[in-house]
Amino acid sequence: MATFAIKPFETQAAGTVEVNAESAIVVDANTGKILYEKNADQMLPPASMTKMMTEYLVLEAINNGEITWETTTQISDYPYSISANPTFSGIGLIQDKQYTVRQLYEGMSIISDNATTIALAELIAGSESEFVKMMNAKAEELGLPEYQFVNSTGLSNADLGENYPEGTKPDADNLMSARSAAKLAYHLINDYPEALEFSSKMRSELDGRPLQNLNWMLPWEDNNFTQYGYEGVDGLKTGGYTTEAGYCFTGTAQQGDRRVITVVMKTSSEGGERFAETKKLMEYGFSQFDQVELFPKGYQIEGESVIPVEKGKKDQVEVEAKDSITSMIKKGEEDLYEVTYQLDEKKLNKDGSLTAPPIKKGEKLGEVVLQYKGEGGKCLSTRR
Repeated sequence: MATFAIKPFETQAAGTVEVNAESAIVVDANTGKILYEKNADQMLPPASMTKMMTEYLVLEAINNGEITWETTTQISDYPYSISANPTFSGIGLIQDKQYTVRQLYEGMSIISDNATTIALAELIAGSESEFVKMMNAKAEELGLPEYQFVNSTGLSNADLGENYPEGTKPDADNLMSARSAAKLAYHLINDYPEALEFSSKMRSELDGRPLQNLNWMLPWEDNNFTQYGYEGVDGLKTGGYTTEAGYCFTGTAQQGDRRVITVVMKTSSEGGERFAETKKLMEYGFSQFDQVELFPKGYQIEGESVIPVEKGKKDQVEVEAKDSITSMIKKGEEDLYEVTYQLDEKKLNKDGSLTAPPIKKGEKLGEVVLQYKGEGGKCLSTRR
């Protein structure tokens, strides 16, 4: 029998935590298992959490050898106008200067700067319009369930004036669900873990101007952010305030060999709810769940482990799980899981028997399905 394996983002546990956010989710970053969700499929403007997709595409371009960290580019009129506009809290980029990809990425990742983000999009795709096409194509490739990308930054297209990307509507917004934001974060940190080197960097500088990370949950020691700190936080992306989006945040923290990803969307305050509710979700994910071996290697199900055989040296064959069956589960719920076998119908006769020869030891005859029997949750079958 095939070994058990969790399918990312397909298993959820019962929720027992109250979160003051329009939507929220907690995911185990190693397995992709959903530990908690609230209105997780509701599409909302993600504000600057949009930049996680821009980060992914930049890191992919570096990984593919299309650009390097030291590749340089100048700032075109469009991002320059955004950078010079105090409404967008731009850092005032210099137009007649060569900036490296590393400098621009730091501006995007650390302080969520919009102009550096647009400059990177133009570098990779030639224009933001073409980059938006790449964003939507990558979202489909990664299997994001709910999304709409209309620009690289998370600003409303209405904020961009005549510069809104061609092929999108002038008043359109980026949209994502909490589930999609978590899945994007899951791929970002698992495919390109170097993203965490930037998101965990508390301070840097660009053109002599200080860059201070907008994530108040990092291990600050000398300012008012210390009240929001949480052990192991090293990312990932804040979403600044807009009327439609409120305050949102995709967070991640590592404790020991475990990492969780959290998303809160449309909270009412920059710190009091956005980071406080994130801390609540992280505490829930770390304190209430463990990676547990539910069934050992070679496990046999009573009444299901023997299959009759026709024309064989033996009139039956035994089946068992190839590997141990482990899962991230809520503490105390070990007894709420059971396994069944799903045999490959192509190998079976109509009466459910097998025909020999040959049936070899170790041959795959089907799959093991883990099922959750508790309330408020579901466990989907695994396939390998």
